[in-house]
Amino acid sequence: MGVSSVKVDSSGRVVIPKEIRDALGLAKGGELRLWIVDGALRGMTRVAALRQLQAKYAARPGIAADSAVDDLLDWRRAEARGDDPTP
Repeated sequence: MGVSSVKVDSSGRVVIPKEIRDALGLAKGGELRLWIVDGALRGMTRVAALRQLQAKYAARPGIAADSAVDDLLDWRRAEARGDDPTP
């Protein structure tokens, strides 16, 4: 994908070219998170941000996302039964 030039209208809006929207999976009404890095505008969809966080935490040694959720559910179920959930 090449570089695209866009203009800012009088209200501060820009139109993201269709080729870029399609590549990002950005549907009409979708949300794009924007920030500035070293003077450059960067953007990411919410789905991409979520996937990035999942990958970051999945890669941490000793932490398995599924087991953490399972542990929490087991603890809450034990608490609901009136059992002592303390390990």
